[in-house]
Amino acid sequence: MQDAALRLKALTEQLLGAPLPVRIRAWDGSESGPPGSPVLVVRNRRALRRLLWKPGELGLARAWVAGDLTVDGDLYAVLEVVAGLVWERGEDTRSLGEALRDPGVRAAVRGLVRMAGSPLPPAPPREEVRGRSHLHTKRSDRRAISHHYDVGNDFYEIVLGPSMVYSCAYWESPDGTLEDAQRDKLGLIARKLDLKPGMRLLDVGCGWGSMAVHAAREHGVSVVGVTLSQEQAAYARKRVAEEGLTDRVEIRVQDYRDVTDGPYDAISSVGMAEHVGSERYLEYARVLFGLLGPGGRLLNHQIARRPWRDESGYELDAFMDRYVFPDGELEPVGGTVSQLENAGFEVRDVESIREHYGLTLRRWVANLEADWPTAVRLTSPGRARVWRLYMAASALAFERNRIGVNQVLAVKTRDTGTSGMPLRARSWR
Repeated sequence: MQDAALRLKALTEQLLGAPLPVRIRAWDGSESGPPGSPVLVVRNRRALRRLLWKPGELGLARAWVAGDLTVDGDLYAVLEVVAGLVWERGEDTRSLGEALRDPGVRAAVRGLVRMAGSPLPPAPPREEVRGRSHLHTKRSDRRAISHHYDVGNDFYEIVLGPSMVYSCAYWESPDGTLEDAQRDKLGLIARKLDLKPGMRLLDVGCGWGSMAVHAAREHGVSVVGVTLSQEQAAYARKRVAEEGLTDRVEIRVQDYRDVTDGPYDAISSVGMAEHVGSERYLEYARVLFGLLGPGGRLLNHQIARRPWRDESGYELDAFMDRYVFPDGELEPVGGTVSQLENAGFEVRDVESIREHYGLTLRRWVANLEADWPTAVRLTSPGRARVWRLYMAASALAFERNRIGVNQVLAVKTRDTGTSGMPLRARSWR
């Protein structure tokens, strides 16, 4: 009898204590759940074993990356539902131990165990990073950056498109092109930094060189871009040469902590500070402060999370830590501002562009899905599934205000107290 989906639905609802808002299709071809609802496909019993051994987000992530769990139809529709069950329960979610005190929950777990078959836990997918240190030493940071960015430049060209900018774009309208929105973001940063010919710019975490090329070509500045990714650096140097900018742009494989050739007139740090770690953030801010000359500006473009009532209970996102950004940490924007001020900066402007990142991520997902066979060939099926899930889930997280992204403009104010800022704020618009 083909009834796995019906049994699975009943046991899951018993476990959750609520109706299951998705339709389930099981490995035996059976289906159960609300007609017309998003369809979650449980392709084999191994998916259940993964969830039983690692309940919650990590088990779901492993099942997805391994291909044991998939979606038929709109991925966003399924994630909207799953977000409410797993990702948005927050600080008040009861622990597994607390849940198992409920006899109904224990019975549901026993039923799932019987359905799952073999008691042995499946091995994690090979794309999972293990042995993370969270110490943010130079060596561990190099490994973490390599895991995420050294996936292959050809793969990133599929996802990011011609702009090769891997950070939130700046949209005039939702109907605009990704390339125009990324160009406008680079222009916005340049205006906030007030870049002028002859200035020196340090681009921390320079990626594939887009900001460095834009600043040198459009504003006549000399740029040093630093990255820990060998593949990014090779790509960026090629772009610089093709643009005829080798006399004005230098791309280094170098930790920002090893940059010693200041002072710089301006520093851009776009999508890099998320890799620094909370324990190292003040050090990061102090290093950048020391590299700026008097009156120099820092533009810190950084993803932020919502603050917790009890920050000591905050834990890293399991899926992102194991599969996407090893050792990456998000901080509330208030903490970022405080640390910059503690380092000596005067913070002059904070602009939230949260909605812009949802639009950006949806375009990246669309790019990936449009050329899925090539993306799989260039990386692996598991790696491509990681990127699809993380970008789609992140788009919803920005849209739902679970996370945000902010551009913080800070100045190394002169001893006289002058900042060099215009009297009317936001003149760069």
